[in-house]
Amino acid sequence: MNDFIYKNKSNLLRLKRTFNSFFGIEIVKYPTTDLDRRIKLLQHYQIDVILDIGANIGQYGGEMRNLGFKGDIISFEPMKEAFSKLQKNAAGDPKWKVFNCSIGERDGESTLNIAKNSVSSSLLENLPQLTDSAPEARFIKKETIDIRKLDSIFDDLNLKNKNIYIKIDTQGYEEMVLKGAKNSLEMVKGIQIEMSLIPSYQGAVTFDSMKTFLNSLGFNLMALENGFYDPKTGKQLEIDGVFYK
Repeated sequence: MNDFIYKNKSNLLRLKRTFNSFFGIEIVKYPTTDLDRRIKLLQHYQIDVILDIGANIGQYGGEMRNLGFKGDIISFEPMKEAFSKLQKNAAGDPKWKVFNCSIGERDGESTLNIAKNSVSSSLLENLPQLTDSAPEARFIKKETIDIRKLDSIFDDLNLKNKNIYIKIDTQGYEEMVLKGAKNSLEMVKGIQIEMSLIPSYQGAVTFDSMKTFLNSLGFNLMALENGFYDPKTGKQLEIDGVFYK
């Protein structure tokens, strides 16, 4: 019986490798280890609302729904075109709210650098590393956007007695998001944040500094999720750090 199981597993493995090689794609178990760990942490800390800062068209929110998260999602996206798509993606979900603004260190207006691929757009100027590793990330235009401190709008979000998790993916602007959320972070249980190993944007805080800063606020690193790397050199440029109090 054991020999039969072993032979069948070996045949399936060979078939998988052949399929991967022929089509140039990888068959992987879903959810992946990173995603399985993320949802288990959310469940362990009884998270019932996610603030999705830097939502783009709603990729993260959609992923969380696919993983079975049934709590509230509140997404923030400043780009007009991306926000329009975000609205459509969230439209059929009564527990998914969307806001057309950036979250940062002040209230007012700012200028966003729009990247060709949309997801690499940033309030910061890029560094050569960005377009060297991803030519489609080059900036092609600018757009005036609204920017708000999380502290300024937090009470209006009606999050009293909620277990809050913040996801921050703002292309190097993560430190500014945290600076504008000093009071709000006291009510937050967990943070998932993009962290630079090799910065792609001017002024982006690197991994060590960000970890030290979050530790000083009482958040401890619980997990790391894979992120952007240079496809030519293999250098890891960014990872996501998952922190909890």
